[in-house]
Amino acid sequence: MARPVVLSSGPVRKRVTRVHAWLARHPRAVTAILLGAITAASLGAGLLVGAWRSVCRNCPSIAQISMWEPKQSSKIYDHDGKLITELFEERRTPVQIETLPEYVKYAFVSVEDKRFYRHAGLDYRRIFGAAIRNVLHGSVTSGGSTITQQLARNMFENIGFEQHGIAGLSRKMKEAKVAREIENVYPKDQILEAYINQVNYGHGWRGIETAALHYFGKPAREVNPAQAAMLAAAVNAPGRYSPFINPQKTLQRRNLVLSLMARQQYISRDSLDYWKQTPLPETRSGADVGSVAPYFEEIVRATLDNRYGSGLYNRGLRIYTTLDLEMQKAATAAMDSGWNAIETARGYRGAHFREAMADKKRKRGKETPYIQGSFIAMDPTTGDVRALIGGRNFRDSKFNRATQAMRQAGSTFKPFVYAAAVASGIPASHIMFDAPLDIPMSDGTVYSPKNYDPDFRGPLTLRDALKHSVNTITVKLGMDVGLETVVQTAKDYGIRTSVLPFPSTSIGAASVIPMEMAAAYTVFANAGVRAEPRYITRVDDAEGRVLWQTSPQRKEVANSQVAAIVRDMMTTVVNNGTGYPARDPANKGLPYSVPAAGKTGTTNDGTDVWFIGFTPTLLATVWFGYDRPRTIVPGASGGRFAAPVWGRFMNSIYIGDKPELPTPATWTLPEGLLAIQVDRETGLLPSATCPANRRYTELFIPGTEPGALCDPYANAGLFGTPLGRPVPDTLQK
Repeated sequence: MARPVVLSSGPVRKRVTRVHAWLARHPRAVTAILLGAITAASLGAGLLVGAWRSVCRNCPSIAQISMWEPKQSSKIYDHDGKLITELFEERRTPVQIETLPEYVKYAFVSVEDKRFYRHAGLDYRRIFGAAIRNVLHGSVTSGGSTITQQLARNMFENIGFEQHGIAGLSRKMKEAKVAREIENVYPKDQILEAYINQVNYGHGWRGIETAALHYFGKPAREVNPAQAAMLAAAVNAPGRYSPFINPQKTLQRRNLVLSLMARQQYISRDSLDYWKQTPLPETRSGADVGSVAPYFEEIVRATLDNRYGSGLYNRGLRIYTTLDLEMQKAATAAMDSGWNAIETARGYRGAHFREAMADKKRKRGKETPYIQGSFIAMDPTTGDVRALIGGRNFRDSKFNRATQAMRQAGSTFKPFVYAAAVASGIPASHIMFDAPLDIPMSDGTVYSPKNYDPDFRGPLTLRDALKHSVNTITVKLGMDVGLETVVQTAKDYGIRTSVLPFPSTSIGAASVIPMEMAAAYTVFANAGVRAEPRYITRVDDAEGRVLWQTSPQRKEVANSQVAAIVRDMMTTVVNNGTGYPARDPANKGLPYSVPAAGKTGTTNDGTDVWFIGFTPTLLATVWFGYDRPRTIVPGASGGRFAAPVWGRFMNSIYIGDKPELPTPATWTLPEGLLAIQVDRETGLLPSATCPANRRYTELFIPGTEPGALCDPYANAGLFGTPLGRPVPDTLQK
């Protein structure tokens, strides 16, 4: 039985007695007070109704709720369908609730709203209990929002997130109204589905699917009860309950959710201890770990931003690209070895990358103090870019040296000169002299090109001149063919930067863009057909409908026989010329079993070093240099630093532990080419008087093959020596 209330204070008892006596003497006053109270209550109720209607004038309507669609991140895939990264305002991938195990949805219900399936949007018992607890504590320590109310708050930004005062009360009223509207429109499972696809996990992650991929490296349909409990635990305060930030608090919160799931019979009590022992994730999974190909991704992003605008970041597009993730990783490893070789080389005086990155006071931007580089790998047939490195660190410098930097081409430009010569009817067996060269210039100066090797080699075939990258012969050849013709050939092959008809142009004085050079070399690889670089193959919308599709862009720009002959000349460069370091086993180079062609490049004072080479199925470009050109190290060359990187990359692709590509057959020669044995020292047909060890097989366009024998005296005039006069000693060796 309830105990009666006892008034122990004398003064209080006296005041109550007086009130009773006054009320007994004034019955009309009592009536007036009661009527006033009723009127005030009526007015208060009216004000509440008015406030309800007023505060929700801008609340979402049922139509808005029905049409609401969550923002979705767009995903970029490589050519094999592997996820590269996401583009997002909020990272989100919706999931259908029927595809999830039952314990996943009940993990959220158990901790966030245990009467979810029994209320109509508002849980009055929970609201009342939260109000009592908050009054007792003197502050807001618990909330009474249901899952439906939380969904309403997160779906519509105009509801707001205020917690206190009139603004907080207004927000709660909006939540309540929208929650009731949602309950009138959607069944419970659809509400819960919308909620788990909307919840914020921090890090820019929205929704259970995105969180599962980044926490556990698996889709939400594959998480176990412990992982489901952690996903449900984190939504309360994603910053506080992150396993990467506060693992102990996260573990306690997750185990609380597991206990609630067991108490509400969503998992068995027998399994509770087992799931509580499950460890938390220690590192992030999926595309959030770090960008593998940031410079490539930026090209894709910029291309599609122009096409789709903000929709690129919230429409859930599926972007399929030409990148090969495994090749990208191989390229990164090869370039790292190249940078390390340069920074540990004798005479290197530049900033070291690690020291520069540790310098907090250094200004970040386009120009960096440490050695830079770029790498491009593409399918020469289609132009599909398989790997791309535009610099050493994207966060430190977003300037893409593969597609934006203009650098002197050095000797990588020489194949265009030889292509112009072959196209004009000069065969690869043509003999020219490597000797000092002085060229008077229009300004009164004299241009005297020097070779990387200071010695002069005397008479050489064009094949051997390219093999040894002889500057003097290349300059003379360019002038013989015509510098305007050389410039036009480079343009035909795809060089878009300004190339002027100077003698030094023949040996790479002009500045070029690495990607343009890579595309120009596809003309040699494809025997006359240029393939434009391609990055994106297809864009689908969130429902899988194709929005945009591309196809390889190929164009015949050169005579197939000419391109094939120069390509064959470049195989000599790789097999036993300046490009041999790409084959050298000491550098883990590409074995001879894989056919390859290419060209080294080194500019004056060793400021830029290059190697551009290709097989029948893959082309790659390597460049090293400082952003502000200066000598890399004394004696720097493309053969020393760039070719080994190319060889290491190609070896990993064709020969490594897990080869990406099968060993290709060698190139097929165009019809009509002649393969004829000639004498290496004269470029003529062999005879009995010419040693057999000087013979080799050369390719000729019909009509350019030699018609004379290699008798050094009978044919002396062919080399510029008048008949009857002594021939150079080199011809008598």
